[in-house]
Amino acid sequence: MKNIQLVLLFIVMMGASIYAQDSSKKSKAGIKGGYNLSAVSFDGNSETEQLHGFHIGFYGESFIGKSASLQLELLYSQQGYKIIDGSGTYKQELDYINLPLMLKLYPSENFFLEVGPQIGLSISHKETFDSGFALYNTSQEFNPNNFDWGVNFGGGFKTNSGVSLGVRYHLGLNDIYDEDKPKNRVWQFYIGFDF
Repeated sequence: MKNIQLVLLFIVMMGASIYAQDSSKKSKAGIKGGYNLSAVSFDGNSETEQLHGFHIGFYGESFIGKSASLQLELLYSQQGYKIIDGSGTYKQELDYINLPLMLKLYPSENFFLEVGPQIGLSISHKETFDSGFALYNTSQEFNPNNFDWGVNFGGGFKTNSGVSLGVRYHLGLNDIYDEDKPKNRVWQFYIGFDF
């Protein structure tokens, strides 16, 4: 029920972002993509090794004032983590479809700060354990929760021609699994292009 309420909230906010705009700025749509550094935090005490990945998707930005906009995005994102110890390397790759809704503030014409919620749907996962010896290598499946949600923080630079460069941090607030309470932590470095 809680997940349904979150989805309905995002739909309402998406509708508001489509229709709300300032006459001095135009709504824009575009494509974006970039590099991910992802990890998880267990019980809020420790963070795993980072896993490399990427994200790609579409966005729509609608101005709600002279220096503020709402940006809704639909992204495919490779996430996950690594744990390295004396017995080998455990790696879990998690693929998500994410829906962030960002409030973007422009303190100057081209520089922006952004913050907003994000929900994600887990679409695939893969686990591997490499012991260094082929005899002991294994692949075991651990089913993650279907939904992830959290908050994003970031900033960047957008040119007058519509090219954006930015960095964002995703602070996952939902447990990936029930055991040990792991939560997503993702750095994203991206480039975007307005249509």
